[in-house]
Amino acid sequence: MTFRKLTVGYLYPGIMGCYGDRGNLAAVLRRCAWRGIATEVLELNLGDPVDPGDADLFLIGHGGEYHRRLVADDLADRKGPGLCEAVADGAALLAVGAGYELLGRFYQPSRGVELPGARLFDSWTIQQGPDLTAASCTIAEARAGRAIGDLAVQWDAELLVGFENHGARTYLGPAAHPLGQVLAGQGNNGDGWEGVRLGNAIGTYLRGPCLPRNPALTDFLIRAALQRRFADVRLAPLPDELERAARAAAVHRLRSDGRTPLGRRLAQPA
Repeated sequence: MTFRKLTVGYLYPGIMGCYGDRGNLAAVLRRCAWRGIATEVLELNLGDPVDPGDADLFLIGHGGEYHRRLVADDLADRKGPGLCEAVADGAALLAVGAGYELLGRFYQPSRGVELPGARLFDSWTIQQGPDLTAASCTIAEARAGRAIGDLAVQWDAELLVGFENHGARTYLGPAAHPLGQVLAGQGNNGDGWEGVRLGNAIGTYLRGPCLPRNPALTDFLIRAALQRRFADVRLAPLPDELERAARAAAVHRLRSDGRTPLGRRLAQPA
């Protein structure tokens, strides 16, 4: 058997990790371990540059307004060029929530100056109301106009499920392609599309974390990352009973919600 090793570049582990985002890293490491694939985690903190050849899968999670301001310049100037080069060369990437927003052209908060993006994705984000972490607003004010709840997305032949909680609206430019079609929830901005995909790089509002309940997405990232180094990458199938049960529970909850017409729109999970 050929020895295979996958290096994960984990961006801002102590800053961008709301909504259990570290669970995405855990899902990648566990599914690799079950298949005998060695892994190494390269933590990329403030001030660390990104060498395009150091990792083949990059992960960045969500953060509040304060966290966005803390990492925006570093991500755009210090890490952005290396990330863009790595993705252009076939590396895989998963960006969730604020991480997704900051990898676009820019992020415009509800107050204050525009934050620069790393310009990996042809997208931009505009905050529609106060961030939930803003100390100057009430919970009622912060929740007004937010997309909060379960999110279901048709991604090619796969059904992806997760949780969304954002007051921002993300818009895709002409060079961008959405990850998938929204079946329940808001997604990017309520236009029926969720996330973005560029090669093997994915940005999404699916949280919760998203990878443990969506093994097909996890395996897509693992396979893409390995293909950058190894020929003829085939991932051994895994049982995935727990993962399917977790997804089925989310679908059942959505079907039971009278506010979502899933009886007509959402197919039964496999």
